[in-house]
Amino acid sequence: MSKTLIRGAKILGGEAKDVLVDGETIAAVGTGLSAEGATVVDAEGQILLPGLVDLHTHLREPGREDSETVLTGTRAAASGGYTAVFAMANTFPVADTAGVVEQVYRLGREHGYCDVQPIGAVTVGLEGRKLAELGAMHESAAGVTVFSDDGKCVDDAVIMRRALEYVKAFGGVVAQHAQEPRLTEGAQMNEGVVSAELGLGGWPAVAEESVIARDVLLAEHVGSRVHICHLSTAGSVEIVRWAKSRGIDVTAEVTPHHLLLTDEMVRTYNPVYKVNPPLRTERDVMALREALADGTIDIVATDHAPHPHEDKDCEWAAAAMGMVGLETALSVVQHTMVDTGLLDWAGVADRMSARPAAIGSATGHGRPVSEGEPANLTLVDPAYRGTVDPEGFASRSRNTPYEGRELPGRVTHTFLRGRATLIDGKLA
Repeated sequence: MSKTLIRGAKILGGEAKDVLVDGETIAAVGTGLSAEGATVVDAEGQILLPGLVDLHTHLREPGREDSETVLTGTRAAASGGYTAVFAMANTFPVADTAGVVEQVYRLGREHGYCDVQPIGAVTVGLEGRKLAELGAMHESAAGVTVFSDDGKCVDDAVIMRRALEYVKAFGGVVAQHAQEPRLTEGAQMNEGVVSAELGLGGWPAVAEESVIARDVLLAEHVGSRVHICHLSTAGSVEIVRWAKSRGIDVTAEVTPHHLLLTDEMVRTYNPVYKVNPPLRTERDVMALREALADGTIDIVATDHAPHPHEDKDCEWAAAAMGMVGLETALSVVQHTMVDTGLLDWAGVADRMSARPAAIGSATGHGRPVSEGEPANLTLVDPAYRGTVDPEGFASRSRNTPYEGRELPGRVTHTFLRGRATLIDGKLA
């Protein structure tokens, strides 16, 4: 069994300590630990976090391997400091059966750059008409606990209620893509001043907020858990805050891009800024940051959505929606939340590791950096400043909105159960 001594790292941004990893476990935490028989990582000035967990990743396999594969996606995850990702169900075929989720789960285990936990579809074919095999997917080798039709909304209230009732039996959660489809027909961007000036079809905030309001009430009625994907408006924040004040079992996520970018970016007509839900206003961005800081929004999730060049390098109306995010997420969170004083590094560990692991029941992840815990770890150099170059991405796709932008922070090392998957910023 190999040993690694991480020397002088600031655990969660606190006091510098040594961390000895022996095999798959943290063997000791302290000062002046012996390096005998161990590979030494000099981590002076760096932050040591529990391995990051992403509750919302699109790995595209099976069916769209031209965009991403489980291998390339998990390599991107390791590059970004992630030790576990939850793979969304909108693949081809859809992950709506035990067979498909087991295929994705086994691919993740074979490649080994991070743990892959499949998310099962709520409805057959994501069509919103009939519940998928929720129980069979949960009882499969993949042990699915999170279900989502992400990319599409479960807009039928009866189907949503039945899904919430079903997953309650085994402690599962339904993750809702909140988008009332009738209110977003022909929508191209956030509905507001910019959409009016550009003449692009508007995507109203109420299309998101009305679904969230319905679903938190359904969750309260059923006594089940609901999770809100990629929350994007100030109004959505207030609804979730109200629901939590009533004791409703709701959790919510925000993406890095919704913490930083606004609909003003769309004035360039660059399809890299086309995303679902759309980029909102500066007011929304500030509300999302404050809600993440105060815990109304529970987690940061990337919504890593890779697309091949031809699906994004075209006119705005024809372009696919989505951005890659695994390799830049932590830098964006440092820029928007840490460097602004809204979160400390312990808060980052909570929002990007502990809470997503808890919501998704990711065993062994999101644990404290302490003796006896699994050695799923991420080292970050917060002083680093660099320009984003997508040509260096591990992801198969390059559709990042940050190309050429300077962002802070750099993941230097990622450890999955004690094995280094990233060393000095390079994949192992």
